[in-house]
Amino acid sequence: MPGVHSLLDPSSVLTVDPIPYDTPKPAGHTRFVCISDTHSRTDGIQMPYGDILLHTGDFTELGLPSEVKKFNDWLGNLPYEYKIVIAGNHELTFDKEFMADLVKQDYYRFPSVSKLKPEDFDNVQSLLTNSIYLQDSEVTVKGFRIYGAPWTPWFNGWGFNLPRGQSLLDKWNLIPEGIDILMTHGPPLGFRDWVPKELQRVGCVELLNTVQRRVRPKLHVFGGIHEGYGIMTDGYTTYINASTCTVSFQPTNPPIIFDLPNPQGS
Repeated sequence: MPGVHSLLDPSSVLTVDPIPYDTPKPAGHTRFVCISDTHSRTDGIQMPYGDILLHTGDFTELGLPSEVKKFNDWLGNLPYEYKIVIAGNHELTFDKEFMADLVKQDYYRFPSVSKLKPEDFDNVQSLLTNSIYLQDSEVTVKGFRIYGAPWTPWFNGWGFNLPRGQSLLDKWNLIPEGIDILMTHGPPLGFRDWVPKELQRVGCVELLNTVQRRVRPKLHVFGGIHEGYGIMTDGYTTYINASTCTVSFQPTNPPIIFDLPNPQGS
C-alpha cells in the first residue's frame, strides 16, 4: 500500500549516539538526565549536569522500605531542579494487588517482602520525599507534560506485570494525548528490547501502537531490559533505554542526557 510503512520498517528506525556530557546545552532548552534499573546500586554512579532527572523504575531490588529510603536519600543529594520517578517490576511493595496476593500465599520467592506488615508498605511511595512519583499519572514541569506508568508484559510474576493484549492496552489507553515525555518501565516492541539470550524482542506491541499512532511524545524513556541500553529514533519520537545496570546487574551504563527545546510560553 503506497505511503504506508510497517511500524517496524527498519529504514525508519535509527540508532542515535548519546550526547557527550560536556556538550553545551543550547539556549532555550531543558536538559534531561535519564537513568533506570539502578537496583539499589547508586553509590558509584557519576551523575552529569542537567535540569530534570527521569528514573524509569527498578530503583530497588524488592521494594523494601529500607531500599526506598536509601534511594530517596541518594536523590536528595542530587542537584537537579526536578526528579521524576516511576516504579518498575522490582518495586513489589508499590503494586498493591501484587502485595495482596503475596500476603495470601506467603510466596517463597520473596520471603523478605512477604514478612512485611501491611503498615510497613501501605504508603510506601510517600517515602519518596525527594522526587515526584508518577503511577498512571502526569505532571507538568518547566512547561513539559510528563506521564509515567510502571506496567510491563508478564515476566516471571513480578510487580506491575500484566498479560499482553487488552490488559496492557487498558493501561496505555490512560495516557493522554499531548504528552511531551512518556516514562514507562519497559520498552515498546522493536526499540531497545532485544534479549540476545532469548533471541527475541520482548517489548510491548500495544505500547508501540500507542506511542506511534496516538500519543506521539517527543521523548519516550524506559528501561527494564538491561541489554537494550541506548537510544533510537523513529524520526519523530526519541526512544531512550536508560538501564543503568548491565545484564549482570553491574551499574556501569552511564546516564543518558537529552536536550529538548522549552515549550512556548513556559
